[in-house]
Amino acid sequence: MSIFSPDVLAGKRILITGGGTGLGRGVAARLVAHGAEVHLWGRREAVLAEAAAEISGGRAGVAHPRAVNVRDAEAVEAAVDQIWQRHGPLTGVLNNAAANFIAPTATLSPRAFDAVVSTVMTGSFNTTLAAGKRWIADGLPGTVLSNLTTWVWSGSAFVVPSAMAKAAVHAMTMSLAVEWGRYGIRLNALAPGPIPTDYAWEMLNPTDKSSVGATQADQIPLGRTGTIEELANLTIFAFSDACNYLTGETIAMDGGQRLAGPNTFAGLSSMTDADWAAARDRSQAASAATKPARSV
Repeated sequence: MSIFSPDVLAGKRILITGGGTGLGRGVAARLVAHGAEVHLWGRREAVLAEAAAEISGGRAGVAHPRAVNVRDAEAVEAAVDQIWQRHGPLTGVLNNAAANFIAPTATLSPRAFDAVVSTVMTGSFNTTLAAGKRWIADGLPGTVLSNLTTWVWSGSAFVVPSAMAKAAVHAMTMSLAVEWGRYGIRLNALAPGPIPTDYAWEMLNPTDKSSVGATQADQIPLGRTGTIEELANLTIFAFSDACNYLTGETIAMDGGQRLAGPNTFAGLSSMTDADWAAARDRSQAASAATKPARSV
């Protein structure tokens, strides 16, 4: 059941990075169901095309896929230019593209660190800047929303690059809310608790014993994980015209997990070297199975 009018987002044109799979894909479908036109960016053209077809349900002009590497500022600029020219100005951006994996920090290579940070931090900045400067130049309002985690307040062992990068986007949200407020541009972020999705859930559970660390539902006060529908409801509200006075905030929606304390992966400290070796093998196998196509 939706609490919103089916046309609450009518006239909204929203870019979603990481929109081909997982949370991005699920939220995109619900934005379209409430009147929005969405532009889906990701790494794999075939996956994006499939997502757009599913989301549009045969309706023309509501979901537009494009493979874009958000780490590449020039590629982002070119893709945003194309949206402006072919479809009209965006009204909103959802920074959802992410990269993450569980690992002892001492074992990380510079390349592994950069793969996460450049996607989350640099990618979010590139996309936000590309839309923001066009809104300013055109005298248009705009809304930027970023999907983060509660680690922006607590940090988290074993996902240090992700915690660092998301904390940077949290800082960007607060900083640009002040700098761009006079232009009518709002920036907010959402920090959902664990919401199971394919692949990502496997990457955040490095052992096959049970859910671990921040994914343990039995340590969440409400006793369960979240749903894409619940995240979509909050996203719809944030992009709607119902809360135009809200800016610079990161909103936790985690069933009370952060307040109860088990929102990090500190519990993985009990893993042995052999456990981590097995986890690496499992992670590499999962990555190989979902190797992305070349992005533009």
